[in-house]
Amino acid sequence: MRSDNRAADQLRTIEVTRGFTGSAAGSVYIKAGRTTILCTASIDDDVPPWKRNAENPTGWVTAEYNMLPGSTSPRKRRDRNGVDGRSTEIQRLIGRSLRSVVDFGALGARTITVDCDVLEADGGTRTLSITGGFIALADAVKSLGEVSDRPILKANVAAISVGVFEGEALLDLCYEEDVRAEVDMNVVMTGNGEYVEVQGTAEGQTFGRAMLNRQLDLAEKGIRELVELQNRLLA
Repeated sequence: MRSDNRAADQLRTIEVTRGFTGSAAGSVYIKAGRTTILCTASIDDDVPPWKRNAENPTGWVTAEYNMLPGSTSPRKRRDRNGVDGRSTEIQRLIGRSLRSVVDFGALGARTITVDCDVLEADGGTRTLSITGGFIALADAVKSLGEVSDRPILKANVAAISVGVFEGEALLDLCYEEDVRAEVDMNVVMTGNGEYVEVQGTAEGQTFGRAMLNRQLDLAEKGIRELVELQNRLLA
């Protein structure tokens, strides 16, 4: 039995509040266990400089990620001299994941920035940012109205962590499991069941194909449940 009494293939309890802030086109407060993130999506009627000179400029989606000082214990220092390496890597992952389901031609010459600010961290901040970030992105896209003859979003995208803890494959690791796991993986998939990214690392112990497959099976199960949640919220 896990420390929070979940089964090996069970997600943490998820809470979602849409429209959490009024200033952004899309905003989502999302909580899984104790991991809590505010995702906001803002629209700018412009594109990055490298897209402006195109004959038919298309849109862009980017992401930023930050852990607030009170999100961890001990307190995390503010990034006053630029984004640290870990945050840069995570926000690039979030951006890649969201862009994988966007039709930039349908979006038009606009940029949507998805900001993911971690209020409390208890494992899985990058994966929950992707899952919540998609909901915020979908709400921002909806606020544009009919701007194209085809959908801007081609599918859902969601992410979850899996890993091996004390020899057993587990879904949706909390911090206590994550910090001691023999294997730690993050899996990103579309609502169509296609992979966007798989990040997997063994910590002091290797693992075979059978255990890899077990973790991917767990991830697919979890992501199907997350996509169903997204669809219920966005219906």
